[in-house]
Amino acid sequence: MNVLLIGSGGREHAMAWKLAQSPLLDTLYCAPGNAGIAQVAECVALDISDHSQIIQFCRDNNVSFVIVGPEGPLVDGIVDALEAADISAFGPSAAAAQLEGSKGFTKDLCAEFDIPTAAYQRFNNAPKAKRYVREMGAPIVIKADGLAAGKGVIMAMSVEEALDAIDDCFEGAFGDAGYEVVVEEFLEGEEVSLFAFCDGQTALLMGTAQDHKRVGEGDTGPNTGGMGAYSPADVMDQAMIDEVMGDIIVPTLAGMHSRGMPFKGILFAGLMLTEDGPQLIEYNVRFGDPETQVILPRLKSDLLELMIASVENSLLEVEAEWSDETALTVVLASKGYPGSYEKGTEIRDLDKAEADNIEIFHAGTAENDGNLTAIGGRVLNITATGSSVSEAQADAYAAIKKIDWQNGFCRSDIGWRAVAREKE
Repeated sequence: MNVLLIGSGGREHAMAWKLAQSPLLDTLYCAPGNAGIAQVAECVALDISDHSQIIQFCRDNNVSFVIVGPEGPLVDGIVDALEAADISAFGPSAAAAQLEGSKGFTKDLCAEFDIPTAAYQRFNNAPKAKRYVREMGAPIVIKADGLAAGKGVIMAMSVEEALDAIDDCFEGAFGDAGYEVVVEEFLEGEEVSLFAFCDGQTALLMGTAQDHKRVGEGDTGPNTGGMGAYSPADVMDQAMIDEVMGDIIVPTLAGMHSRGMPFKGILFAGLMLTEDGPQLIEYNVRFGDPETQVILPRLKSDLLELMIASVENSLLEVEAEWSDETALTVVLASKGYPGSYEKGTEIRDLDKAEADNIEIFHAGTAENDGNLTAIGGRVLNITATGSSVSEAQADAYAAIKKIDWQNGFCRSDIGWRAVAREKE
């Protein structure tokens, strides 16, 4: 079959790399793609916000299956538009995508179906939100309700910081995402991610990972889209995974089904492992970035087959087989990220970093006159596999040293918690 993948980041490069291995695939297109994706797919310049343009491309190129990478098009209803045009699409409907598109929607679902999560209140005006913060004290978490490109969550360590965050939300710092605010309890613990394929009724575990969101060593400094990750998350044993599936994922599917908006696609649970057990921080309705770059290298099964089963309500008929190895990815970013950064700087010697256990997934790259250049904040993902986190970490950083990019930087401690545990 001909497949169209929508997106242009490291997540989509990892997906394209894995999809290209499927015997079910004829031609893989990607819109808009990047310089790395162009090595395994035909990149096409489409406006991914224009549903009619996407549909017309599919008809003109005999594309029978569309895979949506980013959250924006999902929340905007691209899957609904494709299905109305009789084109199969992997991902949730606009109604089901509210699990990511509205934090308040998800918190209310958790309350109704007894899904463990932090205590919270929703507010549509600043004075009431501030009054609640003063009553509760700090630390406390302020969240813009809608999509804010990963920037709408503020973990306020003081009341003053929380009040400022509320002002930022209602004064437009996060655009339309801040028209409503969720104020919630601050949870203590270690954060992990769990992924599951869903077909509306059945959930199939797709692995665990631990992301490193802050820009600085030891998880310090401002939040980013993610500076690296490893999989599986060693802090989660099978009993804890079973607990999350039984107490969080399955009730979510049941709740969404009862609301008449069955969830299909990949459900990405951001979790906090507290003294009282795992609690849901948030849902995303698509693969994570950079978690995808460490989950898919461990997947032995056919990704396209699993995605088709999700769409066709047949997950009970397939299995996901996994490598026992650990995968770890380090993000190479442009200096200045997550603030302002220079674009168009040249990257050399990627070929010198290649090895049997190394995959380089491109994010913000382009090819200009035969030269690879950086055009984004997060630019490359250097992914290594090994028998342990320590081994994968060492190989990833050894590969990075071979890359010549003067304007790039990375954290030097991705996987630090797991490495410390392995040394105990």
